[in-house]
Amino acid sequence: MRPSFGAKPTKDGVSFRLWAPGARRVDLLLETRHAMQRRQDGWYVAEIAGLTRGSRYKFRIDDEIDVPDPASAFQPEDVFGPSEVIDHDAFAWRAKDWRGRPWEETVLIETHVGTFTHDGTYRAMTDKLDHLVATGITALELMPLADFAGLRGWGYDGVLWYAPDSAYGRPEELKTLIDEAHLRGLMVFLDVVYNHFGPEGNYLGRYAPGFFTDAHTPWGSAIDYRVPQVRAFAVENALSWLTDYRFDGLRLDAANHILAIPGEQSMLHDLSAATGELAKATGRHIHLVLENGDNRASLLDAAQEPPNGKYRAQWNDDYHHVWHVMLTEELNGYYADYQTPRMDLARSLASGFVYQGEISEFWGKKPRGEPSRELPPATFVNFLQNHDQIGNRPLGERLESLASPRQIEAALAVTLLAPMVPMLFQGEEWGSKMPFPFFCDFQGGLADAVRNGRKREYAWAYARYGDEVPDPLDPATPQSAVLDWTGRTPEQEARLSLVRDLLAVRRKKIMPHLKGARFGDAEADDNGLLTAHWRMGDGTTLRLTANLSDKDIVHSSNDAGTPIWGGAAGDRLPPWSVVWHLGG
Repeated sequence: MRPSFGAKPTKDGVSFRLWAPGARRVDLLLETRHAMQRRQDGWYVAEIAGLTRGSRYKFRIDDEIDVPDPASAFQPEDVFGPSEVIDHDAFAWRAKDWRGRPWEETVLIETHVGTFTHDGTYRAMTDKLDHLVATGITALELMPLADFAGLRGWGYDGVLWYAPDSAYGRPEELKTLIDEAHLRGLMVFLDVVYNHFGPEGNYLGRYAPGFFTDAHTPWGSAIDYRVPQVRAFAVENALSWLTDYRFDGLRLDAANHILAIPGEQSMLHDLSAATGELAKATGRHIHLVLENGDNRASLLDAAQEPPNGKYRAQWNDDYHHVWHVMLTEELNGYYADYQTPRMDLARSLASGFVYQGEISEFWGKKPRGEPSRELPPATFVNFLQNHDQIGNRPLGERLESLASPRQIEAALAVTLLAPMVPMLFQGEEWGSKMPFPFFCDFQGGLADAVRNGRKREYAWAYARYGDEVPDPLDPATPQSAVLDWTGRTPEQEARLSLVRDLLAVRRKKIMPHLKGARFGDAEADDNGLLTAHWRMGDGTTLRLTANLSDKDIVHSSNDAGTPIWGGAAGDRLPPWSVVWHLGG
C-alpha cells in the first residue's frame, strides 16, 4: 500500500499531503507560506523542491487556525507545535537480517517507557535489554507512543498517531532501541489505539469531520471507518510502525470499541490483511494481538501465518480476573462475574475464555463471548498483572501488596509454564512493589474534569484513604511508579531467580512442543486441587497438578511423563504447590 498521508522526502525535496475535505483553503507554513493545491476527494498537496529533512512545518486552515500534520512523523515541541520532516530511510539499521521469531517463542513484558527507568527515555531503556534477555523474556511490549498532550501520560490519549512522543526521545532513538533489541534476539511490540483520539491537540474535527461518527466510546467520539480515507489512515499507521520502526507486532487497544458495520468487511480485517502482505513480502514474522472485551473468538487464529484477516492472539482478561479474585477475594466491579474462581480458572485453562456466550452481569446482563476451545492455547495472552489492572485501582498497588508471596509464586508457576503465551508487567519479574497509578498531564478545565471524574468514580476510596489517593495531575504521581533498579531485596532477588528458572524450563521443555498444541481438560476440586492437561503439537501431553489452597492435599498422582517442575512428598501436595509433567 502506497502511503498517502503526511510529509514524504523525495529525490528533489519533500511532498506534503493533507486530507481536509472540510477546508476551503489550506496553506503549508514553512519559512514562507505556500498555497496547497486542492485535488479530488478533499486532498491538498504541495511539492517543495530543495527542502531539507528536519524542516518544520504546519498547515493553515482557511486562514483561521494553524495545525500540525495529523500524520506528523515527529513533534519536537509536543502536539501544539510544528511537525518535523523525518526521513525514515536514513536510519542505518544494524540488525539487517532480523526476521522476527515464531509466535510460540513469545514471552512478553509490558512496559511504560516513562517509568521503566529513572530517565524515562528510549536510550535508558536500551541499557536494560540485557536484563530482559537474562530473565528469559523474548518480547518487549511498549505502551502507546503516539504523541499525546503534555509530558506525562499512559499514552492512550494520543492524537498524532504517526509521531512517537518526544517526551521519550527522538525517532532515531526509538529505532536504536528496537535495533538493539533485535541484535539480542528480542522482539518488540507496540500498543496502538484505533478506537478514539485523545481530547487535547486533536484538530481533525475542524477540517476532516468525516473522521468521526455520532457514536461515542468511553473516551471520546467513535471513529468512522466506513470512510475509505479514515480506514486508510489507520491501516497505513499500522504499516508505518511495522516498516519505519520495524516493530515485530502490534497490540490493538479495546478493539470492541472500534466501529464495525454488520455485513461489511471491518477495518480490523483490512489491517490484518495488509500486515500479512507486508509479512509475505519481507519474510518477517509479524504478530497482531487484540484487547477485546467482547471475547470474539472468531477474530482469532494463532496458526494463520502470515496474518490474513485475523489476529494471532488476545489478551485474556478472564484469566487475570479469576486469579485476582482467588488471591484477593475482591468481588467489586467486573470481578463480581467470577464468583467461583477455581472453577473459572479450570475453564480458562481448558478452553481459553471463561465467558464464551454466558450471561455477564457486569457487561449489561448480556451474553458475552464466543466458544474458544477449538483455538490453539497460544491464541491467549495470559497475565497476572498489567497496566490496566494495576493502574485502574485507586492507589495503583500491585498484586505483590495484595497477596502472599507463596500464592503469587504458585500463580507464576502456572502462568509461565502453561501453553498460553505469558506476559509480565515491568518489575513483576522481581516482585516490585512500586505502584503504577493513573497519571496524565492535561491543563485547565480538562485537568479539572479528569481529577473530578476520578473522585466520582472512586468516591469510596477517597472517603477511606483521603489524600493517600494519588492525584493523576501531580508530577509526583508518575515519579512514584518509576522502577528501582538498584535496591532489590534478597526476597526480590529470589523471586527473579524463580522467574528465570521457570522461563528456562519454558524455553527448553515447553516451547519446542507448542506449535500445533490443543486444549485438553481441566478440573478444580473444592479442596483447592487443580489438574489440567494439553495435547502438544508433537503428540506428547503436558500435565499440571496444583494445590491452590492453604492446606495440604492428599492426592494420588497418576501423572505420566517426566517431571519438569516441582515435586511432592509422596502423595501429599503442600499448600500453593505446582507440579508439571511432560511426556506420555
